[in-house]
Formats: sequence, C-alpha cells, structure tokens
Amino acid sequence: MGKMNSLLVSQVALLLFGIVAIVLLTIPILDVSEPPGNMYGIVLDAGSSHTAMFIYKWPADKQNGTGVVTQHSECHVKGGGISSYAGQPGGAGRSLEECLNQAVQDIPKSRHQQTPVYLGATAGMRLLNMSNSAQCTQVLEEVGVKIRSYPFNFKGAAILSGQEEGAYGWVTVNYLLENFIKYGFIGRWLSSGKQTVGALDFGGASTQITFVTTEPVEDAQDGMTLRLYSQDYSLYTHSFLCYGRDQMLYKLLAHLVKTQNYPAVVSHPCYPADYKINLTQEYVFDSPCTASLRPTTYTSQAKFTVVGSGNYNFCLGNMSEIFSLKSCRFSKCSFNGVFQPKVTGNFIAFSAFFYTYSFLQQVTGITVATPSEMEQGAKAVCSMTFQQMLAKAPDQKSRLQDYCAVSVFIKELLQTAYGFDNQTFPQISFQKKAGDTSIGWALGYMLSLSSLVPAESVSLRKAIQPGAWVLLLFIISLLLIITLDRN
Repeated sequence: MGKMNSLLVSQVALLLFGIVAIVLLTIPILDVSEPPGNMYGIVLDAGSSHTAMFIYKWPADKQNGTGVVTQHSECHVKGGGISSYAGQPGGAGRSLEECLNQAVQDIPKSRHQQTPVYLGATAGMRLLNMSNSAQCTQVLEEVGVKIRSYPFNFKGAAILSGQEEGAYGWVTVNYLLENFIKYGFIGRWLSSGKQTVGALDFGGASTQITFVTTEPVEDAQDGMTLRLYSQDYSLYTHSFLCYGRDQMLYKLLAHLVKTQNYPAVVSHPCYPADYKINLTQEYVFDSPCTASLRPTTYTSQAKFTVVGSGNYNFCLGNMSEIFSLKSCRFSKCSFNGVFQPKVTGNFIAFSAFFYTYSFLQQVTGITVATPSEMEQGAKAVCSMTFQQMLAKAPDQKSRLQDYCAVSVFIKELLQTAYGFDNQTFPQISFQKKAGDTSIGWALGYMLSLSSLVPAESVSLRKAIQPGAWVLLLFIISLLLIITLDRN
C-alpha cells in the first residue's frame, strides 16, 4: 500500500509539473532565447564651471519604472562651462567633442539611435541669460548642432530653473538610496517604507536645499509636490543664485574691494598670509552677481593686487556681510528674506560640499561631524599658509587659496542660514557617489524626462524568467520523487 501511495504521489507531482511548465512556457512575457541587453541614456550636465557627461543604463525589458537605472560611465569636459564660450562661435560645441566621442565608444553601436541625449544647463547659463540673452541662445543652439552630428537621439538643450535643479537632485539621491521603492524577493517592487533624505547641492554659481516638510510652505514659489510610485511628496526647495562656490568668492572679493574703497592693494583675510595675486576689475565685477558693486570709475582692465592675511575672525566677519539675515516677511527665513521651514531628517550634501569636507579632513585631520568641528576645521585651514596646505594637498594647488573662504561660507550657510545645529548637523552625510553613481541632478533629470520613474505603482515583475521556473519545478519534483521512493 505504501509503495502504491508513493507511486501515486509521484505521478501527481509529475502531472502538476507538466501543467505548470506548459502554462509558464506559453505565457508571452519575453523572448528568453535572446537576452534583451541594456538601454542607455546620456545627460550632459552643463554647469557654470565645467560640463560633465553621464551615461546611464537599464535592462531593455524593464523600461517602465522598474528602478534599475545605474551609471555606466562618465566623462568630464576639459575647460570651462559652456557659458564661458559666450562670444566664441563654435567653442561650446567643440568643447563637448571628446566626451561625445567617448559616448560613441561606451555605448554599443546597435543602441546608438535609441539612446536619448539631454543637455541641462544650470546657474552659469542662467546668469548668461540675465546678462546677454542673445549669446545664451547662441550657445544653446551651437551645442545642439554639435550633439545632432552624433548618432544619438538628441532630446534638446534646456536651462533648468533653480527649483528644477534642486528637485532633480533630491530625486537622484532618494532614487539611488532606494527610498522610494525596493525590489522584493518575490519579484515585485514594494514601497521601501523608508524616509526620504534632503539634498544639499553646492555648485559653481548657485546652491540648493531641498527636503520633505510637513510645515506649510509660506512662499509658494519654494514649494513643490511630486508624485512618485503613487506617493505624494511635499517638498521645500530653494536655489540661491550667486551663492555657488565660484560666484560666492567673486561676491566676497567685490565686497572687500568696495569696503576698502577700491585701493591698488586689497587685503583679503580669507587668503593665506603668504599669498598674493594681481587681478583686473573685469575679473571681479564682470558677473551679474557683482555688477552692483562696481566702482563709478569702472575700467575693465584696471589692475590691483590682492594680498592675503589669513585671519579667520576677519574672514568670518566679512563673509557674514554677504548674507542678509535682518529682513524676513515670513515666520522664519534662511537668508536674504527667503522663507525656509525647520530642517528635519537626514541630508546628503554633495558637489562642492563634499570636496570641501574631504579637504578639511585631509589637511586638518578633523572629522567635521559637528558644528564645533566644522568651525575648528575652518579655523585650522584659515591659519595655514599656502605652502603648508600645498604640502598636504599638492593636487589642489590651483584652489588652495580659496579653501578658507569656502569653509567659512559653508559654516555660515549650514549653521547660521539653514539652521543646522548640534542635533541636526550630524545628520548630514557628505557624499560624492551612492554606489557607483555620481550624485547630482543629472540622473533625476533623465528619469523624469524619460518616464523611468512613474507617478503610479509599477506592475508585478518576475524575478526569475519562465525557463528558470521550469527548471526549478523539475528539481523540486525530482527531489519529491526520490524522497518518497526512499520511504
């Protein structure tokens, strides 16, 4: 009787196996005989100080919101940002050639025509558009012509608003950290159940702060609602034009020149004591960020000398004067009369935030994990001579003179303006990448424009292909038969 039962169970198991195998093999989910490979997308991040190209990839059979986009490669364009080629016909387009040639090599030829290319310009081009809209239009047209000469699907060149730049950076950070959804073991995308993190971006010409808030956003232009994976996110986001790393340094220098009454020799408390440089008025006052501080007798080629004094307290005093903390028509403000709710939750700080943080750790040995350590690090750098810094960071030679000012600025921005304190400052993580993907607005930009992040929930996806399920069922049935035979 036992043998008959075993035989019956074996036959039933084999019958079930056959039925399930037939059903699975007849479902037209995908052609398993030929793997679909990857699809690719290119984003050119045309920043104020330089342009970076990022190539992303994702499985070709999972294009509709499956959360599997990763960075394939990147390339950094030599020279300045595309805005620096204003008035130089063809220069902006030519600057992109080396990286676009790399893209031709990095992406399989069979995918070239299907690969979208997006160029997004940020604060540098926003400033150029303010000062000379005709030159701005010409630069965008030139880069468009150049990109169209390559075998990709050019989707256009656009200038991002500050709000868009902040929001796309926030999307990138939280997408990479899987804070929206996660891939479950059963092959379904599930809500991650995790809180999102805020994004702090510090570029060349602007700085952005973006985070989810439950407080009412009192200034409508700083509020944004995004719907991702059936979840609404109420964001506060603001971009401070002219407060990126490079433009902030121009503002500080212009302030020093003006308050010292435009002398032939300007004392700079944020420069190292053994550093000096000869500059022209055009270098300082040519930007829309500093034009209001020009002398009445402005002469573009008029020269003056800047001499460093390496004085932290004087540096801090002058830096605080390029922030306006006095007037606020809202219940609370960060600076320059801009509304900001209280910072809450964890934050990722990237771009120049990360590079400055790394530099402080490298040359001072201070971990920079608290407000007091941030101040200690800034004081330590401001007390160092150029040669002392050069000995510890020789690869940073062209930027060493600026690290005192940038460190003091970040201290004031994060603590005095944004309001990070002893409890919230340690919740900032300074990062360059998440995994192998660079953090910035570029990935979020491509995800949004290519609909790779849907507004509604994504559908069920099989984690194992049908053929693999058949093999798995066969093994299970075989093990069941062997077990019963032994009994």
